[in-house]
Amino acid sequence: MADPYPLCYLNSRYLPLQEARVSPLDRGFLFADGVYEVVPVHRHRAYRLREHLERLDRSLAAIRLAPPLDHAQWAAIIGRLVDEGRDAEQLVYMQVTRGAESARNHLFPKGVAPTVFAYSAPFPAPSAQSLERGLAVSVLEDTRWARCDIKSIALLPNVLLRQQAQDAGADEALLVRDGQVMEGSSSSVFVCRGDRIATPPNSHSILPGTTRDALLELVDWLVTEIRPVAQAELGQADEIWIGSAGRGVLPVTSLDGRPVGKGRPGPHWRRARETWQRHLDAIAATPPL
Repeated sequence: MADPYPLCYLNSRYLPLQEARVSPLDRGFLFADGVYEVVPVHRHRAYRLREHLERLDRSLAAIRLAPPLDHAQWAAIIGRLVDEGRDAEQLVYMQVTRGAESARNHLFPKGVAPTVFAYSAPFPAPSAQSLERGLAVSVLEDTRWARCDIKSIALLPNVLLRQQAQDAGADEALLVRDGQVMEGSSSSVFVCRGDRIATPPNSHSILPGTTRDALLELVDWLVTEIRPVAQAELGQADEIWIGSAGRGVLPVTSLDGRPVGKGRPGPHWRRARETWQRHLDAIAATPPL
């Protein structure tokens, strides 16, 4: 995310971000015992807010933590942060941890309030170069844990994989397990060949993507397939895309130094981007929930 706006939300209070303080005994700090969500704001409207909040609830349930707020309360917080941010395009980050206790104990504490935090920042718009030339990616073995469907704050494997890709001159890492494509280090992946677009199915090894689901609904000129995608298909693809809340949908034109298709953003991606922008314009005046 870009530099945050000065206001944040922390445990029922709105306060300057510089004044926000969390205990060093917070279980998020000690154990990465927490989850998070990122909501894109387009045209000053939280995009697919219900779907993002439902995914947050699923992540909380998976770590056996009761939701601290209902959807209406989250919507009010996000609305306040977005209004303070003023920009039409933003990213709102929300995090919930199991809270702080006086002792360092692996077992769940009793009677401890969760830590609830949120802030917003300007949306990191894709560069003109990434839109014109596309992105380079590295294909790396997926070394993450077994529950990638939980949007956990324990992101060290993702960080290391993304850095490994960056060190190799790539913009993203595409992760594979047992010869099957999973997702990017922080994105969903789409593989186009002819008039078909494929993306791997949800599982414990993949985070269900809200941007992915939205895109599959919009590309109605393509045959969409949610199915296992073999690593070998990457080299046979006409186009590869990645999608995420913080990037939108971007084309991949280089795979481990080899061109994807003709080595430039393809016609299906260009049409998808235009369709995406028209879609965001069309829903700008509708309620986010």
